[in-house]
Amino acid sequence: MAGHEALEEKVAHLMRTVDDLSDIVAAQATEIDRLTRLVRMLVEREAEREAMAGDGPAANVPPPHW
Repeated sequence: MAGHEALEEKVAHLMRTVDDLSDIVAAQATEIDRLTRLVRMLVEREAEREAMAGDGPAANVPPPHW
């Protein structure tokens, strides 16, 4: 029955690996959600900044009297 024990050992190892990978995927999902919220906030902030600066001169353009 050595083959049976080897199969049980492999199954136990695979189950442990699946559990570990599940934990990793869950942590990555949490991080992706956090980063998505951060990017959304930064995009909104930049859009507001562009809207406020829409009437003013561009940052790298000299004033008209130059």
